[in-house]
Amino acid sequence: MAATQCVTKVELTVSCENLLDKDIGSKSDPMCSLLMSSTDSQWYEVGRTEQVQNCLCPKFAKKFVIDYYFEIVQKLKFGIYDIDNKTVDLSDDDFLGELECTLGQVVSSKKLTRPLLLKKKSPAGKGTITISAEEIKDSRVANFEVEARKLDNKDFFGKSDPYLEFYKQTATGWQLAHRTEVVNNNLNPTWKPFRITLQSLCGGDMDKPIKVECYDYDNDGSHDLIGTFETTMTRFQQASRSSPAEFECMNIKKKQKKKGYKNSGVLSVKLCQVVKEYTFLDYIMGGCQINFTVAIDFTGSNGDPKSPQSLHYISPQGVNEYLSAIWSVGNVIQDYDSDKMFPAFGFGAQIPPTWQVSHEFPLNFNPSNPFCTGVEGVVEAYRVCLPQVKLYGPTNFSPIINHVACFAKQALQQTTASQYYVLLIITDGVITDMDDTRSAIVNASRLPMSIIIIGVGGADFTAMEFLDGDDGRLRSQTGETAMRDIVQFVPYRQFEKAPCQALAQSVLAELPQQAPREALAKSVLAEVPGQLVEFFNIMKLTPPKSSPAPTPAPTPAPTPAGTN
Repeated sequence: MAATQCVTKVELTVSCENLLDKDIGSKSDPMCSLLMSSTDSQWYEVGRTEQVQNCLCPKFAKKFVIDYYFEIVQKLKFGIYDIDNKTVDLSDDDFLGELECTLGQVVSSKKLTRPLLLKKKSPAGKGTITISAEEIKDSRVANFEVEARKLDNKDFFGKSDPYLEFYKQTATGWQLAHRTEVVNNNLNPTWKPFRITLQSLCGGDMDKPIKVECYDYDNDGSHDLIGTFETTMTRFQQASRSSPAEFECMNIKKKQKKKGYKNSGVLSVKLCQVVKEYTFLDYIMGGCQINFTVAIDFTGSNGDPKSPQSLHYISPQGVNEYLSAIWSVGNVIQDYDSDKMFPAFGFGAQIPPTWQVSHEFPLNFNPSNPFCTGVEGVVEAYRVCLPQVKLYGPTNFSPIINHVACFAKQALQQTTASQYYVLLIITDGVITDMDDTRSAIVNASRLPMSIIIIGVGGADFTAMEFLDGDDGRLRSQTGETAMRDIVQFVPYRQFEKAPCQALAQSVLAELPQQAPREALAKSVLAEVPGQLVEFFNIMKLTPPKSSPAPTPAPTPAPTPAGTN
């Protein structure tokens, strides 16, 4: 697929009807997972929608965005699951049915409705799935700040728990574009600021009707409609903090029954700001540099490098898991750093000449110039370093995270999105300084920085997965919340045994999907583009554009070896 030309990007919207009910005392809590088939007929996961609680006819607000290739058969598999726990593995959840089709089928029909099938191709009850496709032609987004006052109280005990749904008008009816969070027990709620792409909300047409519905959330899924109204983006854009745009929420049933009915509350839009949203490629093609740093675990739990049982043992073929991880990720990411000079460090070893333990020593033992030339240079530095150090411990991550964060912090002085930092940590075991590492990651979440952790060997990495913020924002021991998710953790072993099960689509890794190395690269780099875009959008930094990309400043040396 890397050799073909992407025709366009397509946005897919998913909804279901009559799902199987797998819960006792309530209804299923469905979520949709989308898989795509690669060129060698292996399946990899593209993404997942949000979970909709207690609902057998869900309308998912989260969209799937896919590159569409006219000349390639792109197979899709939509899987619906009843989510009962917080684990990432869907095999722990009840399967509600799936649909296999091609992207061509969806695009040609614009709105495809099919029965859901179980694994043995038997019907999943009366369950159906509908996928709507729309070409993305508009990259603008609308940033909203919204509150309401005097909403109707729908609860006997306490007050309403309001949330909003925004709908786009289509040829086949109203399509859900966005759902806010629920504000509990409040008739005058203020929702968190949110963003909706204009593509999803109005197809870029500022005068196209938009419908907004306000509901009172109920745990059993029987949400009560408080009120609704229709408007346009043109009207929304008249909002300002000094003069909000206000809309009456009307409940037709209540109006028909109650004389003197005015409204069921007033929605106040304090801000509706339309801005261009830059893509990952906008930043990269505009001159943004990705600075790549490698950190390797040299703790004693790896085993004696001279023993074939050691994770650091280099086979007669010249490989081990550490080398494979370096090659996999480095070969992809090096294309985005113009000088290809990568700082490479080790941690958890006793190093010469004092044999003190260090948690951030340069692999080339040159503190004033820890850079290696390309991925080949990192590999060579690792090979030369390995027999010169004594594996020791403990496994501390915070020193190397804080080290890279120092330079990412300097990049905050940039007036454009010119520098971003990616730290690759390869480790065999559980972190010893978990509290300090959590704090380091929370602090780094406010910087132009991402952290990739690859776990090698057969250790229990449950604690490591905690750092990956996929199930919620990471918190430090003091309760401080990360500004964004910047950690991606992947265990190497899943690529040795089943390399294609954990594939994830990534702009960074458009490589032939033929080997575990490419599969690993796709998975660990999958979240980097989104993390980069999210940070620069938050900081309102634009691509350097036509100006030449600045040469990255040399990374200063860490603290002298042996002082940690």
